Amino acid sequence: MQVRATVTDRTTQLQRGRRLEYVTVFYNCIEGLIGIAAGLQAGSIALLGFGFDSAIEVTSGTALLWRLHRDDDPSRRESRERLTLRIVGLCFVALAVYIGYDSISSLIRREAPSRSLLGIGLAIASLVTMPLLARAKRAVALAIGSAALNADARQTDFCAYLSAILLGGLLLNALFGWWWADPVSAIIMIPIIFREGVLAIRGKACCPDCACV
Repeated sequence: MQVRATVTDRTTQLQRGRRLEYVTVFYNCIEGLIGIAAGLQAGSIALLGFGFDSAIEVTSGTALLWRLHRDDDPSRRESRERLTLRIVGLCFVALAVYIGYDSISSLIRREAPSRSLLGIGLAIASLVTMPLLARAKRAVALAIGSAALNADARQTDFCAYLSAILLGGLLLNALFGWWWADPVSAIIMIPIIFREGVLAIRGKACCPDCACV
C-alpha cells in the first residue's frame, strides 16, 4: 500500500510538472513574438534579445516535457535525467553568450531605443509570471527528485531577472535617457548564468534536499 501511494503521488507530480512545462512553452512562444515585434518597432536591442531568449526557454521546456513524459522506466530514468540536464545546461550557455553579444553590441553602438509601452507591459507581465512558475517547478522537482527540472526552474528564475533588467532599462531610458543601464545590468548576470550552465552540462546541478544526478 505504501508503494502504491508513492507511485500515485509521483504520477500526480509528473502530471503537474508537465502542465507547468506546457504553460512555460506556450507563454514563452507568446512572449517571444511580442518581444521581437516590440523590439523591431522601438528599435530596442534589449527587447529583441528578450524575445530571442524566449526561444531558449521553449527549447528547455520542450526538453523537460520529453523527460517528464518518459518517466515510466526506472532503469532509464537516470540516463534521461542526465541528457535533459545537459540540454538545459546548453540552453544556459547559449543564453549567456547571447546576452553578452547583445549587451556589448548595444554599448559599442550606443543604441538608444525609442520608448515602448508594449515592451514595458511585457516586462511587467513576465516579472509577475516567471517567479510563480519557477516556484511551482521547484516544488515538483523536489517531489520527484529531478535535478533537470530544478535546473529548468533556475532558468525560469533567470527569465524573471531578465524581465526586471529589461523593465529597469526601458524605464530608465524612457524617464532619464539612460540608454546604457540595460546592457550594463545584463553583463553583470553573465557569469552567474554561465556557471549554472557549466554545472548542468557536467551533471553537477542538484535538486535541493535531493541527491545529485
